[in-house]
Amino acid sequence: MRKPWVVGVLLAAVLLGACTDPSSGPGAEPPPLASPNSPKASATTHQRPVASPRAAPGEPPTVLYLGDSLAVENQKVLGGRLRTDLRARYTSAPHSGTTLCDYLEGSVERSLVPAPDKAAALVRSLRPDYVVLQFWGNAWGYTPCMDGITYDASREKYLERYAADARRLTEQIAAAGGSRRPRIVWVLQGPDPITPDRVRLVNALYEERAAASGDLVADAGRTVSPPGARYAWTQYLPCDAYERAHPGHCTQPGRDRTALHRDDDHLHFCLAPTTSRPKPCPVRSPGILRMAREITRVIGEHVRTS
Repeated sequence: MRKPWVVGVLLAAVLLGACTDPSSGPGAEPPPLASPNSPKASATTHQRPVASPRAAPGEPPTVLYLGDSLAVENQKVLGGRLRTDLRARYTSAPHSGTTLCDYLEGSVERSLVPAPDKAAALVRSLRPDYVVLQFWGNAWGYTPCMDGITYDASREKYLERYAADARRLTEQIAAAGGSRRPRIVWVLQGPDPITPDRVRLVNALYEERAAASGDLVADAGRTVSPPGARYAWTQYLPCDAYERAHPGHCTQPGRDRTALHRDDDHLHFCLAPTTSRPKPCPVRSPGILRMAREITRVIGEHVRTS
């Protein structure tokens, strides 16, 4: 059984949810390309490209990435993959400790996300082709806009509220896009070491919402789960073909396995220590790259078949 202090460390890691400075290190991706006319970025947001028309068939897609602390640590790696593989124009605006309601317009006073970074506001200004949403699903009442609803206190109420927020966020993104409605990519989460059933239920909500609105699902969580045990948490996995083919990506080549989590953080995938100031992950971290590759694959497949 996990000792109370360990749970406390995990809770703190989720609420702080960030890695150290990304400006250097072997795993750092190159920064996103910034237009001279790009507006000034917020503390957790990359420089934003100038809004452009919807990509024509065969043209690089424009991608907007929103989410919580997992997205904060993933954002540079995902941007690197999207630019390398799809030549995508990319903007990220994740905020640590958030959940879906934080990105809803009309929640500024009780939200961890400022008005300019609300999903609909960014869709109106950037006109993306895809909006990628990656939320672990804050379950402890840390986010004010959840009105104190937690998974432990009331599983049914938590799931009802989460489903309602997913629907409202979809509606706001669609309305902001108008005739150029972006396609939403719901990112499914990996195993939850604290409340194992919760993430399964949250992922089911994402899949239902995507099916109801004609959007996409990227099962990034599958890439950080053991084969044949989708919701079984593990700290290590066998190296995959990509990791074996790229030196330094398989963290324990002699044992043909790679690390997903640090010993002191069972939730995040950055292999650098978390800090109080949210930052993209500064070191090569196989779990982050695995998830970024899957998100990129789903978008790329949709671009090619649309």
